[in-house]
This record gives sequence, C-alpha cells and structure tokens, in this order.
Amino acid sequence: MSFSWPLVLLSLILIPVAVAIYAWLQRRKRRFAVRYASLSLIRDALPRHARWRRHLPFALYLLSLASLMVAASRPQAVVAVPTKRASIILAMDVSLSMCSSDVAPNRLTAAQDVASRFIKDQPGDTRIGIVAFSGLAQLVVPPTTDRKELLAAIEAFRAARGTAIGSAVLKAVDAIAEINPNVSRSGIDLDATPGGPAVAVAGDYQPDIIVLLTDGATTQGVDPIVAAQEAADRGVRVYTIGFGTDTPAPLVCSRDQLGSGALPGQFGGPGGVGGGGGGGGARRQSLVVDEETLASIAELTGGTYHKAEDAEQLDEVFKDLPNEVAVTKEDREVSVAFVAMGALAAIVAVALSLAWNRYP
Repeated sequence: MSFSWPLVLLSLILIPVAVAIYAWLQRRKRRFAVRYASLSLIRDALPRHARWRRHLPFALYLLSLASLMVAASRPQAVVAVPTKRASIILAMDVSLSMCSSDVAPNRLTAAQDVASRFIKDQPGDTRIGIVAFSGLAQLVVPPTTDRKELLAAIEAFRAARGTAIGSAVLKAVDAIAEINPNVSRSGIDLDATPGGPAVAVAGDYQPDIIVLLTDGATTQGVDPIVAAQEAADRGVRVYTIGFGTDTPAPLVCSRDQLGSGALPGQFGGPGGVGGGGGGGGARRQSLVVDEETLASIAELTGGTYHKAEDAEQLDEVFKDLPNEVAVTKEDREVSVAFVAMGALAAIVAVALSLAWNRYP
C-alpha cells in the first residue's frame, strides 16, 4: 500500500499520546475513589466484563480516529479491476500456406470463421484491432469497437507469399502504442522512415494484448524473438497460436482468397506455393508450425502458447483467451474504505458508551 500524502501519517502519534492521557486519568480516578471506601468496594465487586467494557468505547474512538487519519493520507492499494478498456490485436497469418486443406475447407477459411465468432462474442466496449501478415505485416484495422468493420476485414483476407511473424508482432505493438500512452512504439521502424529510438515503459503488464495466429515459420522480416523482446519491454503480452497439422495437405484456396484489391499492395494477387517460395524442403517447412519459436515468444512476453490442429480446437483456444485477460492490476485510492471504517467505529463507540456508561 502506498500513500499520496504520507506526511499526514505523522498525526498517528496522537494515538499513543491519547492512550497515555487516558491511562493517567484512570489512575487519577482510582486514587480519588479510595476516599470513598464504599464506592471502591462496589466497583471491586463488579464482574470483570463490566471493567473492560468501560474501556471498549474509548478503544473504538481511537480506532475511528486512526482510520480517519489514514484516510486523510489518501492510501492507494493495488487491486484487480476489469480490463474494459483493454484492446486485443489479432495478428493473423495470411501466407499461402494458410491455403493448406488439412483443415477443411482450408486453414484460412477456418481461421476466418473462428476469428469472426471471437469478435462477435467480445463485450461491446472491447477494442479489437487486426494485423494481417504474410511477407510483410499490415495494420488492417486499428483498435476499434466497430464490429462491422472488423468482420469485413476478416472476410477480405487474401493470401500472399512469405511469413513475417516478427514484423506482425511489432505492427501490433505499434497499434497498441497509438491508443495506450503507457506503451511506446517499437524501437524497430518497419517503414524505414526517419525517427528516434523508442523508450520502453517499464512496469506491470499492460491490459492490451496481442493474439498471434500462424501456421508456419518465419521466412523473412524481423527476427520473432527480437520482436518479442520489444513487446516484453513494454509489458505487452503475446498469446501465440500454432494452427494446422504436421502433415499438410495440398493448397486449395478459393478465387476470392487469391484475389486482389481487398488488402492493398503486398496482399493482392495469386502467388506461388509456400511461405518462402523456395525448394521442396523449405516449402514443406513453411507449412508446419514452428512451435519452439511461438512458445518462446509467449514465454518471453508473459503470454501462453496454444496448438490447434483443427477448427474445433482453434475455437476452444479463442474461447479461453478472454478468461486469461479478464482483470488487470491498478493502483486505486481506498480512502473511502478507511472513512467508512472510522465512521462505523465512532457510531459503535457512541452506542456502547450510552448503553454501558449511563452513570458516572
């Protein structure tokens, strides 16, 4: 617990002073009572509980006074609060390997369907952003509560060559930085424009998270571990999902999924097979999830790694994600609690004093 005005706590020294004065007054009363033997004998004959209960109201008065003094110092405690202001960035792989038909009808369609259901199931005030990546990463939709815009962007995914997982993580971090002042932009400029180095903000985890889904391994772009360190330095958690089986099937994408125009530039137009367009071994490697790297990204940033081999498993993974980020820790002033405790103690003290000490 911390205090906004800690010097006010010095007033608590009045508590032991009050106790000392009270004890001195009690001894003075006893000395005065010796002059009246009969009164002294009557008090000595009283039950023991009648003795201590004479002091209970005073103890409650002191508790009330101490509580109010602590409240005046404006105490703050770290409490768990709902992350209603949190943003979720979905970083979705749209490389050509997502056309693999080992997940019916293909990985890309299954991922689109599950991601759309996830968006619909989120509370209305949860902001969601979308990063699509293949050889390059692009912020398709900045964090927003507009569900129609998000669903339209998911539907418009088009496959292209390459897999740049690290670049996707950095794009997602930069998207969070635009809306969260506690998160600075990544220190790696993906657009190669002039600019100074970013300054990471140290502290606890941010409420905003990145959910990264991919079915392969990085073939180009920023090293994923370097990108993960950028996210970790800013307290941004990355939850990674490896999608697809270890025995990929032929690539089968619809005409729309290989069309042009939905995502400008690098995301339009049909292309060759595989994430990197290399030889047979490299091509197959791009179709299989790099679980080791995804697990390292999650561990480094405080997230978790999940594997999903079909649409049903992927749906379960997405359903579990909100439960993992339902609350966050924040500093909240708790003066009201101490004021309430002080007021209650004072009321009880007055009531007991009137009930037990009706006569001097």
